[in-house]
Amino acid sequence: MTDTMDDTLRVVRTAFDRLARENPRLTDIDHKIMRAFEQLMLGRPEITDGRTSAVNICAEAGVSRASYYRSPVAAVIKGILSSPEARRPESDELRQEILRLKQSERELRREKGEEIRELRATVAAYANQIQVLALRNAELESDTRLLKAQLTKVEKGVVRQLPRTGARSSSVHP
Repeated sequence: MTDTMDDTLRVVRTAFDRLARENPRLTDIDHKIMRAFEQLMLGRPEITDGRTSAVNICAEAGVSRASYYRSPVAAVIKGILSSPEARRPESDELRQEILRLKQSERELRREKGEEIRELRATVAAYANQIQVLALRNAELESDTRLLKAQLTKVEKGVVRQLPRTGARSSSVHP
């Protein structure tokens, strides 16, 4: 047995010994409940999945839940489970770790989704900017062609101002 199991067993047995001293008329049902709880706390369930719940204690003890809740042992078990000295069985700790990891996974998935949405918005903004720049580049290339055409005309060395972008698109070029 590990030290934590020894400590847990000591806490459980101390509480049950105190209960037995204070209640000398414990029934067989009470003793069954105590043995079942000890088995669960030691991580040695025979019938259940090993969780330390009232349902599992009752199943391991072979008693009804009504009998469990009427028993003075139920209050002692509740006190033991809320005590920081008594460690829960490894299976319970692993279940808690699984729940924590699932919560962490959900949070990470949420953050990842948020990040993906932000990146998609950034990509869309860049795509729009690229389109604007491509259009402006085409406009500048057109202006360059017109200027070159003017330079090759009869009027050597004379360059006339090109019409504005809005005016040029609506008028016919010479």
